[in-house]
Amino acid sequence: MRTINIITLILIIIGGVNWGLVGFFNFDLVAAIFGGQTAALSKIVYILVGLSALWQLYPLSMAFSEGEVRAERGTTTRY
Repeated sequence: MRTINIITLILIIIGGVNWGLVGFFNFDLVAAIFGGQTAALSKIVYILVGLSALWQLYPLSMAFSEGEVRAERGTTTRY
């Protein structure tokens, strides 16, 4: 699960940087790299970023309910 969390965090960072570029400079880096917003590869990246954000809701909820250290370990055992 740690690997999936790292991959999804990287994708969320990519999405955040892309949205920052769109907001500040009206420049969509993903679209520029993969051939426009409607290109298949761009859509795949957008979908993966969105799914990554949804995936990260689980570790976030664990951090709120169990504390950050236990949430990162993926345990629910109380000491």
